[in-house]
Amino acid sequence: MTSYPKHLIKVLLLENISQTAVDLFKKEGFQVESVSKSLSEEELTVKIEDVHLVGIRSKTKLTEKVLSNAKKLKAVGCYCIGTDQVDLECCEKKGIPVFNSPYANTRSVAELAMSEIVMLSRKVSEHVKSLHQGHWYKIAKDCYEIRGKILGIVGYGHVGSQLGLLAEGFGMSVIYYDIEHKLPLGNAKPVDSMEQVLSTAHFVSLHVPKTEQTNNLIGEAQIAQMQKGSYLLNLSRGSVVDVNALASALKSGHLHGCAVDVFPTEPEKDGDNVFSSPLQNCPNTILTPHIGGSTIEAQDAIGKEVAQKLISYMNEGITLGSVNFPQINPVHYAGCHRLLHIHVNRHGVLKSINALLQDYNVVSQLLGTTKHIGYMVIELDKSVAEEVFKQIKELESTIKARVLF
Repeated sequence: MTSYPKHLIKVLLLENISQTAVDLFKKEGFQVESVSKSLSEEELTVKIEDVHLVGIRSKTKLTEKVLSNAKKLKAVGCYCIGTDQVDLECCEKKGIPVFNSPYANTRSVAELAMSEIVMLSRKVSEHVKSLHQGHWYKIAKDCYEIRGKILGIVGYGHVGSQLGLLAEGFGMSVIYYDIEHKLPLGNAKPVDSMEQVLSTAHFVSLHVPKTEQTNNLIGEAQIAQMQKGSYLLNLSRGSVVDVNALASALKSGHLHGCAVDVFPTEPEKDGDNVFSSPLQNCPNTILTPHIGGSTIEAQDAIGKEVAQKLISYMNEGITLGSVNFPQINPVHYAGCHRLLHIHVNRHGVLKSINALLQDYNVVSQLLGTTKHIGYMVIELDKSVAEEVFKQIKELESTIKARVLF
């Protein structure tokens, strides 16, 4: 039970977040407002003023301007893998942990990639388009089985490794490259460089995060290293591939096809005639509107995972799974109140906190730090906790402080 009455805790969920999440918050007694769309910066700046928890997907942007008016915000939940739509440093400095769901949509993304490998190899998108236009061309030219072909995976994380297992079930050989050492699953074989993947594989599938290192990871030079007649799939991040170079390679025939689910710029809202890309109308090109994780199963799993992380933080101060906060998982002791203290991370702060605590019986004290903040969880005897809380809250270094019972 939190010191703040649960029925007064306001949760704002945007972008049609799963009913699973809504139900979990309501079960806790929280107030929940669920909105089916994203909000503009101006709209969200007004809306967020009295919100304690906010849940978003990929279209909503939590900018510094929005966060500057989030006077009561305790935590952010990103109901997706990525968190680049959130100003993480600003949240950190304001004492707001950000949680996401890095693995819940793994199977959905891997299944989509696997299906696209088959469709590219059989030029399904070309045949579908032709029949919708009333044409009938039953041809086998440039259409192949995928059995015996080589799939090269760049980024052998949860999605990449799952895709490798699916591909082996179709009789493909799998090679992969990752900047970290990863244990191969099935019969997958690691190689020493991305260049080796590009030059060897018939199909190259990208599954890397958005970082400075992966920005334009695949450009004209890298595409030139790929086998003539090979295929490229990008279901990772739109910034990873130079789409102009990819379009040129498709039109020239160097690549026989591609499947792209993510783009350098994506529409902020659904609608007609809002999308434009150099890849439109390229031969044997499958374009999907960032739907890799858009399945009922994935959205339910994400809804449950992120909601539970937010609830655990509100009720217990647990920050496991936060992307911008120290990872703290405290043990509760009977007869104690729990004090949560988020403070500026600078020299002398710990000394001032301990000076306040020296006259009291501290049952447990956990501290984790990041570049900008320190997060301390203190278990104190109930008889003195309120007195200590009042003093610690007044410290000049304090960003946020709460009492849990």
